[in-house]
Amino acid sequence: MTLRRVVVTGVSAITPLGLDAKTTWEGIISGKCGIRKITNFDTTGFDTDIAGEISEFNPEAVISAKQSKRMDRFVQFSVCGALQLMENSGYKITDENAEDVGVILGIGLGGLSTIEVFHSKLVAAGPSRVSPFFIPMLISNMAPGQVAIFTGAKGPNMALTSACASATHAIGNAYTEIALGRCEAIITGGSEATITPMGISGFTSMKALCTKYNDTPEKSSRPFDMDRAGFVMGEGTGMLFLESLDSALERGAYIYAEVVGAAGSDDAHHMVAPREDGLGMAMVMRRALKDAGLSPEQITHINAHGTSTHANDAAESKAIKLVFGDHAKNIAICANKSQMGHLLGAAGGAESVISVLTLDSGMVPGTINYDTPDPECPLNYMGDGPKKLDPEYVLCNSFGFGGTNGSVIFKRYAH
Repeated sequence: MTLRRVVVTGVSAITPLGLDAKTTWEGIISGKCGIRKITNFDTTGFDTDIAGEISEFNPEAVISAKQSKRMDRFVQFSVCGALQLMENSGYKITDENAEDVGVILGIGLGGLSTIEVFHSKLVAAGPSRVSPFFIPMLISNMAPGQVAIFTGAKGPNMALTSACASATHAIGNAYTEIALGRCEAIITGGSEATITPMGISGFTSMKALCTKYNDTPEKSSRPFDMDRAGFVMGEGTGMLFLESLDSALERGAYIYAEVVGAAGSDDAHHMVAPREDGLGMAMVMRRALKDAGLSPEQITHINAHGTSTHANDAAESKAIKLVFGDHAKNIAICANKSQMGHLLGAAGGAESVISVLTLDSGMVPGTINYDTPDPECPLNYMGDGPKKLDPEYVLCNSFGFGGTNGSVIFKRYAH
């Protein structure tokens, strides 16, 4: 069977760095940090009061107030991001092509804020105060469902949930659907909105969140740095419009990059901790390289998962060395979470958008706050800022609780 080539013809993002992909990219390349004090709720008594919060996001600038109020924040991000995406791609969904356009999104936790709100109403005033919209607002698949309603896409529609690898797995599945000829185009990526009292409390109690830099939020996310003290939560969405190359060429679409490989694996080790030897992470990168038909030496840039936790950073560094050997020292590696925080299920979506724009521009982002390199992470983590390196490929990594690992490989498209 001959697989079809799959390309990226649209990008969108709503992140702590900006309300669209262009502004997010400009923030990445300028070294901006989007982490700040939390304003969504009163943080009195919380050990951490910082996050990559998108305080300026207003869904009612795009959709009606009535529609917005019937959506959890992660669904609002999804719909607004998808509408941006369709405009950026220039693709028109019609009655004739609608069944060939799918929506596959990665969602980590779903409507956490909705659960909190209606649980409080239940406790305070009884079951009659729980809205009939409670369930439709919180379920993860309402993100792709609402995107389909707003765009008219009638092809495969699903939410993939695999913790912090959700969006990367969604992109990999979307790529496969198109490559196999099952769809012509797919809206894909991920969304997340868990900067809530329960979200912050839960991760803090696990000793996973950073509590050390409350007075200097911009210094708090420090992947691969000796002075890191845990990850910083972020929120938002990052989406790609994937399309068969034939379709893109036929309509004269602008092509940002090509998707050439994707893979998944699992550590089969621990609920929340990665294998210390990095073997599961190494496995998924090897599988992605095999899927793309590439040798390790062809990869010169990696967009790392880079959470700013010791366990992840050390394991990912070991995994990269296992896969790439002596060539690992030649690879430019960036960690976007240093600037945006960790978008959980949406992380791979936002970081894939950045990977695609890296290939389109030739500029490889840096990693901010990389001031004191961790000896356990002896690789080139681009602490000296972005550079024009014109990589041909980007390997983008995401890893999550349950030991789940995802990698996707993008290739520069020759215009």
